[in-house]
Amino acid sequence: MTDLNDNYAKVYNRTVGFGQRPCLLLIDFAHAYFDPKCPLYANVDDSLASALRVRAAATVAGIPVVLTKVTYDPKGLSGGRFFEKAAPLEAFLPGRATGEFTAGLEPTEDEIIVTKQYPSAFFGTSLAPMLTAMGCDSVLLTGLTTSGCVRATCVDAMSHGFRTSVIADACGDRHDDPHRANLLDMNAKYADVISEISALDYLNRLTA
Repeated sequence: MTDLNDNYAKVYNRTVGFGQRPCLLLIDFAHAYFDPKCPLYANVDDSLASALRVRAAATVAGIPVVLTKVTYDPKGLSGGRFFEKAAPLEAFLPGRATGEFTAGLEPTEDEIIVTKQYPSAFFGTSLAPMLTAMGCDSVLLTGLTTSGCVRATCVDAMSHGFRTSVIADACGDRHDDPHRANLLDMNAKYADVISEISALDYLNRLTA
């Protein structure tokens, strides 16, 4: 059987590179993914630590930082079929501590919070026109989970015309298999999947 990486490299082997004016997106770093008592717990402390380091560098570089937060009405009706299908989304109902930003990721006054009800940070939100209005031509993606909201946001970012980089170290999932598979596929078709080191080097160049 053909090696997976060789198979993809024969067909998908192109990079798009970074843009000139990026925005950093931190997708759904909610307490739910860090609470062992919550069904959404994913053991992704390393992903958060990486995202926080990238966030610090982005702040120094002076680029926009956007945090997404899932919010629903008390009955979850605003989540439509997504809420109906995915039972653990109850963690994001009003009043649940699991729906709040996890410790260490408290938003600053300069950061933008985008509330969403569906996987993509672009679907049903003003994110795309807001980024355009700020002059952003590209996005750096971090967040949870790789196979869900990160992937959905990645596809929509590309579809809206933004050069997209997914920072692998700063993304996480509840299992390594979907994490790796989706990083492979996003890198093949929709974005450049990069390391934290590459992201920090890029942000440091912007600072200089």
